[in-house]
Amino acid sequence: MKLGIIGLPQSGKTTIFNALTRGNAPTTASAGRIEVHQAVVDVPDPRVDKLSSMFNPKKTIYAKVTYADIAGLETGSAKSGISGQLLNQLNQMDGLLLVIRGFEDDNVMHPNGTVDPKRDVDTMLSELLLNDLIAVERKLERLTEERKKGGTDKVLNERQTVLFKRLHEALNEGMPLRKLEYNPEEARELASFGLLTRKPILTVFNMGEGQSAPQVELDHPSVSLFGKLEMEIAQLSPDDAAVFMQEYGIEELSLSKMIRLSYDLLQLQSFFTVGEDEVRAWTTHRGAHAQEAAGEIHTDLQRGFVRAEVVAYEDLISLGSMNEAKSKGKLRLEGKEYPVKDGDIMHIRFNV
Repeated sequence: MKLGIIGLPQSGKTTIFNALTRGNAPTTASAGRIEVHQAVVDVPDPRVDKLSSMFNPKKTIYAKVTYADIAGLETGSAKSGISGQLLNQLNQMDGLLLVIRGFEDDNVMHPNGTVDPKRDVDTMLSELLLNDLIAVERKLERLTEERKKGGTDKVLNERQTVLFKRLHEALNEGMPLRKLEYNPEEARELASFGLLTRKPILTVFNMGEGQSAPQVELDHPSVSLFGKLEMEIAQLSPDDAAVFMQEYGIEELSLSKMIRLSYDLLQLQSFFTVGEDEVRAWTTHRGAHAQEAAGEIHTDLQRGFVRAEVVAYEDLISLGSMNEAKSKGKLRLEGKEYPVKDGDIMHIRFNV
C-alpha cells in the first residue's frame, strides 16, 4: 500500500520524507519530468517488540507502509494546479499525505508570501476537488456522446450516468467523494478512474520547533510535527538519538504517530506469525477472512488452506506462552471464513 506525499512549494514535504528515510533525497521537477522518490517504512508496533522478546527469534519483521515523495502543487501562476504528470503519479497512490507549512523561516519564503495553514489546506483540498469535478464532467460528456451515437451497452451507460451524476452533484456542493457510500458494483466501476477525493487523506502540519498545532478543523485525520527537528533526530545514530530524546523529554517521535495514522488511514490491520526463526507482522485489509490473510504470507497457503490456529495477542501475552494459551483454551481452530482481527497470532494449516 502506497501513500503519496504532496504539498505546496516550500512546505517541507521532502524534509518529512527524509525524516522517514533517514536520508537526504530531494524531489525535484527537472527537464519536464517529475522525479519521484519512494521509501518502504516500518510501522512502529510495540506488540511486535513484545512478541520478539518472548520468542527471541532470529529475525523480527514489522509491517510496512510505502511513501512516495512527489512534486508539489503550484498556485498563483500559469503552472497552477495538477499537471498531467503529477496526476498520473497521484492516481497510483492508495492515499495522500498533505504536508502543510506551519513553520516560519525568513530564509525560505512561502510562495504566497505568508504562512497560513488554514489557507493552504483549503487550497490543496480545493485543487483535488476541482480536478475530480473536471474529470467527472468529461466522463458525463463522453457518456452523452455514446448514447447519441448508439451501438454501446445501454445498461452500462445508464448505470454509469446515474453514478457520475451523483458524483457531480456531491462535488458541486464541495463534498469530497470519500464521504459518499458505494455498493460493490460502483466501487468496481470507480476503481480505475483515479478520482483523488475518493482517496483517504492525512494532513501533516509541519511546524517550527516549539510551535503549537494550528487550530484548523478538518473532516479527515491530521497530525502536527516538527519536521526539521525530527529529520535531524532521524539522521543520528540510534544511541545518539536516544540520548537526544531523553535530554529533551521526547518519549516518542511524532513521525511514529504519523506512520501509524498512515497505516490506519488505509484501513489496514496487522496479524502476526511467531516462532524461533521469525516474528513477523503481516498486513491485510480490515474485514479480511482467514484464507485471504493466508495469501498475504504465501499463495500456497491460501490455495491449500485447511484451518488457522489463532490466539489473540492479549491472551498470549497475559498467559505467557503458546502452551499455556492452548491449555487454557485460548488457542483455537478457525475456518477460512473467520474474520481476522487486528493483533491475531496465526499459524496456517494447509495442504497443497
